Amino acid sequence: MAMVEPPLPTAPAPVQAAASAAVTPARAILLMVGSVVFFALMDALVKDLGTRFPTMQVMFFRSLFAFVPIVFLILHGGSLKVLRMNSLTGHLLRSLVGVAAMFCFFHAYSRMPLAEVVAISFAAPVFVVALSVPLLGEKVGPRRWAAVLVGFVGVMTMLQPDAGLLRSIALVPLIGTLFFALAMIVLRKLGRTETSASVAFSFTLSCTVVSGLALPFVWVTPDLLDLAALVAVGLLGGIGQILMTSAFKHGDVAVVAPFEYTAMIWATGLGFVFWGEIPGLNIWIGVAIVMASGLFILFREANLRLPRGLARRLQVKR
Repeated sequence: MAMVEPPLPTAPAPVQAAASAAVTPARAILLMVGSVVFFALMDALVKDLGTRFPTMQVMFFRSLFAFVPIVFLILHGGSLKVLRMNSLTGHLLRSLVGVAAMFCFFHAYSRMPLAEVVAISFAAPVFVVALSVPLLGEKVGPRRWAAVLVGFVGVMTMLQPDAGLLRSIALVPLIGTLFFALAMIVLRKLGRTETSASVAFSFTLSCTVVSGLALPFVWVTPDLLDLAALVAVGLLGGIGQILMTSAFKHGDVAVVAPFEYTAMIWATGLGFVFWGEIPGLNIWIGVAIVMASGLFILFREANLRLPRGLARRLQVKR
């Protein structure tokens, strides 16, 4: 497995080694759960703001103010070397598919129940395995192909395809999940030469620039309360990203990654409390199938010692 540089500036080697040894699996899991909570709160704010502001405007504040915690940690580390980019083409491609994924998810939040969007996003590992064959030339055995097929059955159970499926808003988060999977595939390659700090920085910068270019055409002036909520979206997203990176840095992927699925709990709770949303039976059945498929893929790849964890350590969830 190729080694990845630390995701954020770290202490000198002896201190770092001691600190890493002190981090237990339980603490890594708590970091992951904390990350999921921050992202869930961000998603709820995005859902609320999306009813009053254009998606591109919400994305601009999400990316702009995510710089605050990210830059603070980079400067606190005392070195800008972690931002060096060795593959500009890779960073650009990752940023483009990442921006597309974020747009799809943010657009869907305000138009669908929160838990349903989150449930559909769980299909990302299934798409990653399916796409890794044509895009990476990876060999996938019959067990993982079976898991992929099972995962797609789960997706179809959630979507309930019928004659009106092509006009359904549910296709938007599904397309977003496809873009997210493409981003993870690109990160597979970037993980060999790039630091996760440089990937996070380039993605956040690209999203700020792209959404900023759209602002003159879509701007809606917020009041003070909405402005505070827009700023909070960026801060929550930035902190969630840092917590997730730290969780994967200090914990084994097979231990930490399954706790991403706790997002369904928070999304369901927030959706019910604030919007009275209750996911239908098809969503619960479908998400259970997709989760089982994703967990099988995760543990199968851990047993095969595939470098899938590199992508997870560098990913920007939303």
